[in-house]
Amino acid sequence: MSEPFLSVYGHVTVDQIVTVRKFPAPNTTEDIITKMTTLGGTGTNIGVVAATLGCPTALCAFVGNDFPASFDQQIRDSGLIMDEFVYVDNYDTSGATVVNDPEMVQKVIFYQGPQGFADDVGIRLTKNAKKSKYTHFCTGQPSYYQSIIDELQGTTKIAIDPAQESHRIWNSENFPKALAKSDYLFCNNFEAESLRKYAGLDDILDADAELVVCTRGAEGSIAKYKGEILNIPTVRASEIVDPTGCGDSYRAGFYTALYKGFDVPESLILASAVASFIIERTGALTHIPSWEQVMERAEPYLKEVA
Repeated sequence: MSEPFLSVYGHVTVDQIVTVRKFPAPNTTEDIITKMTTLGGTGTNIGVVAATLGCPTALCAFVGNDFPASFDQQIRDSGLIMDEFVYVDNYDTSGATVVNDPEMVQKVIFYQGPQGFADDVGIRLTKNAKKSKYTHFCTGQPSYYQSIIDELQGTTKIAIDPAQESHRIWNSENFPKALAKSDYLFCNNFEAESLRKYAGLDDILDADAELVVCTRGAEGSIAKYKGEILNIPTVRASEIVDPTGCGDSYRAGFYTALYKGFDVPESLILASAVASFIIERTGALTHIPSWEQVMERAEPYLKEVA
């Protein structure tokens, strides 16, 4: 088993993704137009995409004993390092129901599962992160992650990425503490509004971190790296079908590019290229490109920063 370049902490989730013609008004019903059940979760999405692209990656996560065997095999087939992928009693696996309207606006309801109650599970997952160059903390219980971050100080570069939990689980008490011990911060433009308020900032790019990345959907992404502002374009997709997992695949592409020797600005463009494939199909893991496809699609954008 190779040592990980990247360790990822986040949910492993069974996703039900549906589309509707419009969101229902209160106490009314709308028909589902399409419906798919897929493997998902921030930890899975980042880890599986990174491993599939060739980045040695460990997934540090908890699932319930109900986790489908077919999904377990799908994760293992990606090449992920799985010795800290732990089945636990007393919790079902986390689950998400994702509803898209025709404009690709999403509404999500979510069951936390064991990753959201990791303190109660009581198992410390630190072995792989201590050997990794980068460790990425996404969705999950903030207090558990903070304790792991404390243990990892000085052994790995740490990225904090509260994702959709920015608005309801992180707050002005726990987020500044985690940020102060992190090297990188990832968010999207919606999450940035909550996070900047928690940190007492006028702009999330003012956060005191080596790298701050804020993705903005069709408008591309903006980053601050060692004090320099970087505007990263959206790499054009052949079609737009479902945005589920695009942000996670962006992160996976970024770390894979770093592993393959690209610098940070180039890696952010390659991250955008990876995300451009994911949006072309329904589901976060149904259209993972090869690295050769990523390079081909990103080439004209990389030339602009050369």
